[in-house]
Amino acid sequence: MPVSRPRLSTEPFDSPLPSIHWTEAGKDFSVLWRSERGAPPPRRVTLADDTTTADTAYRLACEGTALLWRGDFHNATQLLQAMARRADKTPARKQRKSAKESTRAVSPADTFHQYRQAQSQRARILGLLLIPFNADYGIALRRAPDARQACAEAWGPVGAAAGPSVASLRELLGIIGAHEWRKKGVEIPALGDAPNNRIHPHYGVFSPVRGEYVSLVATAALPVTGQTRFVAFDIGTGTGVLAAVLARRQIEHIVATDQDPRALVCARENLTRLGVTGQVEVVHADLFPEGRASLVVCNPPWLPARPGSSLESAVYDEDSRMLLGFLSALSAHLVPGGEGWLILSDFAEHLGLRSRADLLAAFERGGLRVVDRIHAKPRHPKASDASDPLHEARAAEVTSLWRLTAA
Repeated sequence: MPVSRPRLSTEPFDSPLPSIHWTEAGKDFSVLWRSERGAPPPRRVTLADDTTTADTAYRLACEGTALLWRGDFHNATQLLQAMARRADKTPARKQRKSAKESTRAVSPADTFHQYRQAQSQRARILGLLLIPFNADYGIALRRAPDARQACAEAWGPVGAAAGPSVASLRELLGIIGAHEWRKKGVEIPALGDAPNNRIHPHYGVFSPVRGEYVSLVATAALPVTGQTRFVAFDIGTGTGVLAAVLARRQIEHIVATDQDPRALVCARENLTRLGVTGQVEVVHADLFPEGRASLVVCNPPWLPARPGSSLESAVYDEDSRMLLGFLSALSAHLVPGGEGWLILSDFAEHLGLRSRADLLAAFERGGLRVVDRIHAKPRHPKASDASDPLHEARAAEVTSLWRLTAA
């Protein structure tokens, strides 16, 4: 079936998005630039098609030149895979350098920062293979999938921004993958029997694939406070999974908070689908809602490092802002005898990014004492992948539910 090329223009669109510019057939063109990771539009753009070799594409991308694809969509995905294989090869000079460094001690923190730097560089290079979109998010390429619904979920309804656009193929594939996860959902055994035990993560909202921490919240003994009405807070609810688990435990009233608009929409949809909106109230808040609770649950990002984009904010917590904010204000939001449940991996400790002494000192500063600590080993595939640069830390990782109360 023939495809239509996007309408190109030299006029700026009325949109908060930046524009990407290039020359084609002797004319200058400009369309909207989309990057959920916040990458700026590339300054140098060349056209690429089915005749472009992987070596050429990889060399241009390494030099900072973006490739706007004009060929078959499936060939573009194959080219991206070939570029990824080249990016993952360690050049001989780097192997020699690594061999020299292996003779001297390299700290786990240094290994982590080098790993992040390498991943960032890889993402930058692979993100320079670009795909054109029509104004309705249709992809004007041969054999392109119909990704309009997936793009609308990530970028907003059609019509929210005017005109055609360009985005990286790598980002598009991530958007399509997120769309499939949203349709299929993630099975959460702690929510009961199928089919009413699935959480459907939205694009940009952290998926609850680490089931060990959900199981901890599902099985830990609830505090006995003597309150006539048991109220719980779920701080940073994300998909709403922990609020849903608490609702399944027959807690009368749960307030789930988040400051990310995507998370708020995602949580409300999941809780509605699970039929627990009568117990759970979802509110926009930076950490705590008003009032006090018998139980306050928080699963903050586990690594105290700067996120590379908003999409990484569920993994990286710069300067431990969320963790320390939660601990410093927790006691003021607990009823007498109430507990705060902090779900936290010790992965950062094994990486040398935070010490156990630092964590215990934060408890003390917040006027908190530890009632108990329940822990579980991770079950994700990377924990047993010896080829992972961070394997040693991953293999030693333990996820804990810290039961805290006012000292």
